Amino acid sequence: MKQGQPRQAIRREDYTPYPWHLDDVRLDFTIRDDVTEVRAELDLHARSGEAGSLHLAGSDLELVSLAIDDRILDESEYAVEGETLVIADVPNRLTLSTVVQIRPAQNSALEGLYQSGGLLLTQCEPEGFRKITWFPDRPDVMSRYSVRVEADRARYPVLLSNGNLIDAGDDVEGDPSRHWVRWEDPFPKPSYLFALVAGDLAHIEETFTTRSGRDVTLRVYVEAENIDRCDHAMESLVNSMRWDEERFGLEYDLDIYNIVATNQFNMGAMENKSLNIFNSRYVLARPDTATDFDYQGIEGVIGHEYFHNWTGNRVTCQDWFQLTLKEGLTVFRDEEFSADMQSRAVKRIQDVRDLRSRQFPEDAGPMAHPIRPDSYIEINNFYTATVYQKGATVIRMYHTLLGEEGFQDGMRLYFERHDGQAVTCDDFLAAMADANDRDLSRFSRWYSQSGTPEVTVTTAHDAEAQTWTVRLAQRTAPTPDQAEKQPLVIPFAIGALSKTGKTIPLRLAGSGDEPRETVLLVLEEAEKEFVFSEVSEPPVPSLLRDFSAPVKVIHDPDEAQLATLIAHDPDPFARWEAAQRLGQDAILAQLKVRQAGGAMALPQALVEAFRGLLTDESADPALIAESLALPDEDYLAEQLEPVDVDGLHAARTFIRRGLAKALAPEFRRVYDRFNDGRRYDKAPSAMADRALKNAALSYLALTEAGPELAQAQLDASDNMTDSLAAMRALVLNDLPGAADALAAFEKRWAGDALVMDKWFVMQAITPGHDTVSQVRKLMEHPEFSLLNPNKVRALIGAFAMLNPTGFHAPDGSGYRFLADQVLRLNGTNPQIAARMVSSFNRWPRYDSGRRALMRKELERIAADDDLSPDVFEIVSNALKLSVS
Repeated sequence: MKQGQPRQAIRREDYTPYPWHLDDVRLDFTIRDDVTEVRAELDLHARSGEAGSLHLAGSDLELVSLAIDDRILDESEYAVEGETLVIADVPNRLTLSTVVQIRPAQNSALEGLYQSGGLLLTQCEPEGFRKITWFPDRPDVMSRYSVRVEADRARYPVLLSNGNLIDAGDDVEGDPSRHWVRWEDPFPKPSYLFALVAGDLAHIEETFTTRSGRDVTLRVYVEAENIDRCDHAMESLVNSMRWDEERFGLEYDLDIYNIVATNQFNMGAMENKSLNIFNSRYVLARPDTATDFDYQGIEGVIGHEYFHNWTGNRVTCQDWFQLTLKEGLTVFRDEEFSADMQSRAVKRIQDVRDLRSRQFPEDAGPMAHPIRPDSYIEINNFYTATVYQKGATVIRMYHTLLGEEGFQDGMRLYFERHDGQAVTCDDFLAAMADANDRDLSRFSRWYSQSGTPEVTVTTAHDAEAQTWTVRLAQRTAPTPDQAEKQPLVIPFAIGALSKTGKTIPLRLAGSGDEPRETVLLVLEEAEKEFVFSEVSEPPVPSLLRDFSAPVKVIHDPDEAQLATLIAHDPDPFARWEAAQRLGQDAILAQLKVRQAGGAMALPQALVEAFRGLLTDESADPALIAESLALPDEDYLAEQLEPVDVDGLHAARTFIRRGLAKALAPEFRRVYDRFNDGRRYDKAPSAMADRALKNAALSYLALTEAGPELAQAQLDASDNMTDSLAAMRALVLNDLPGAADALAAFEKRWAGDALVMDKWFVMQAITPGHDTVSQVRKLMEHPEFSLLNPNKVRALIGAFAMLNPTGFHAPDGSGYRFLADQVLRLNGTNPQIAARMVSSFNRWPRYDSGRRALMRKELERIAADDDLSPDVFEIVSNALKLSVS
């Protein structure tokens, strides 16, 4: 690699506490048009009580002055070594004063303090604060902050920071055009939770009264033209605060809570103490501009960032290796919140679908890592599905093993022990174990082992003894980061049905327990047998109910068993899983037929199973909609090696068209039942009805009536959910009227950034080898900008990650396109570049031609002289992979 001097790996085992306590921080920001001056005063004292050297982190800072206890240091008394400021022989107690200048308008990486349109915003997690001033920028250094911000009143009428507003003034040294504010946060926090916002913003406001009777002012700040899209965000915040009090007994601790929305943000949102900064897609919603999925996403992300107030802010991470301590736990909490607000069954299925499509491939790819990694080069690369989604399933397993009461006992002990501290995953595990008097030492392996375990299930029924024996055997394949694997603690929920679909109560032999519909088996060894008594007939196994552990189940049910589960299983996840498995088996079977040169045929068992779903009027419509969605091509590709991109697309399309034709009357009846002309309603039941209606439309689009139905829905729609479903039916299936619909959509929504993102996505994911040429053209569109992460994700990211036939075009044009954009982004926004380049991570799984083309592009990226650590780490790991 020509990368020069790539950053050395940082290892968890090398952690040492920062040698200084930071008691108080005073910051003074003077904002001018082209430069911001930052004055910082840090009150420090040595942990050892003895004098020593002081090391501070900084990046892209213009140092104006440096003083200790008001004495200005000359250049001989300190040294700048790369991104570290070293001051030798300082007293054991001191006040360090620095003055630096930074230039937010030039900060395209969107870390630290940066300009977004007319706003100034911060993003400090994980290591952005060092771009604001010299500082011990690490999560285990917690301090109280007092912040003064001064700016031009006309340009920046709103000035926000963490904590409570203490004071404000309208005149600065006789200049009436400027004003200032002072904010103080009484709770110690690490620098990554610091936030500042300056700009011309409007807001909506409500008051929330906590259970102890305190009034909290809630505000959502947006640009004035978006003020009518904030109500759902505010409602979600109020619901989050109330839910956290009722479910976890956790109350908000300050007098004000602010949310600010911006169109330029590398992530979804940030939980800065009392001042959350959000990507606007997770705040702004109105029925005609946001889909039901958007509404649900806003609710979940608002909840997630609020829940961080305790799980992340009041108790934070000792180091970045412990990231899942706050993120996995808080994702679990936001999943539970959304499940209580919406449909618990459907939310669980959506979370599992996301985990298996994003995290399972990550667990098997070049960046495989445990939920608590052992090393990293660039921490930005470890904000991953493994840390977040798999981390949440690990927390859920605590809940499954301990129950709600035991889990809450563990949470209370965790806060009692560690409020105001920076701690580790081991501290959380210890609180759970101690509160429940349980030995969880083996469970700790989930924190240190990467890879997705496979659990093989074999069963045997003894008619004479009336016993049913279930044998579970676990195995985790070697991953690039770990060759040896240990058995994990796997909670495995199981049920049983008769051939006619009747529930068979289960009781473990000799347990003395009452028979249960669902029994939780705990597999701790490599393999174990479980024997159930009083089972008079061979059962149909219902496995891994509620997805009780993040594992792959190896079991081969026949079509009849799957049909029984689809029709009768009382566990919604198991019912959905059976439908997915039946669809997967049908698609992969027809792929083999196609590869052998035969004629594909639609399995009748799949037709009958889908007919049963479509005629079940007693089930949750949203659950039926989820069950009608066939596994996507990326998930199916994970079942193959090598991946036959075009064959898989052809087989899946064949099955979808076959189902649409065979069940056209049933799909039409469902569509007409829910296409009743009612006005938009965001209630969960209304969302469920729309989900099933639009699932039916997605199949009807493949029939003769498709173009007319889709166009009629588009014309009559009063909401973005129905409009986008109709648009997708027209565009993704290349139906008559698609081009006109795209043009009309663009004309209506030009200038609306979030809605135009949907327009970009729709064209980026249109199947076909030539889609890349359209994506290149769209990059010239006046509303696209490579400097805006949302636009990059909507066009480039959607193409590379959600369009297999386009990205994997056999001539390599999709690969060349992505590599070109990664190299361009590398110099402006390395975080986004790294996320884009990860689309190459599974390159060894494809056919030899595509493998060679992808490797060529990876090598071209690796040869860049100025490759960022973010991109370097991912590319270098990908190139280490061998072809099996």
